[in-house]
Amino acid sequence: MSITAEKKQELVKEHARQDGDTGSPEVQVAILTERIRNLTEHFKDHHKDNHSRRGLLMLVNQRRTLLAYLKKKDVERYNALIQKLGLRK
Repeated sequence: MSITAEKKQELVKEHARQDGDTGSPEVQVAILTERIRNLTEHFKDHHKDNHSRRGLLMLVNQRRTLLAYLKKKDVERYNALIQKLGLRK
């Protein structure tokens, strides 16, 4: 269910704005998106796992908040990230 450290480092390297960047909205949204995709796959086999479903909803809300912040700050970065991750607006 959780992502590996290697996968997280790969996401950080791919979405970082500069070296050592782990806290930018782009990196955070990319990591959250990967966790959301993993949990979505988990629910295909375990559809009655309501404790994890609550966690999924919290992740989705956190990602939505970060995307709203990024859209307010810099629309071009927001659009690029949405395109890169394959999310809908």
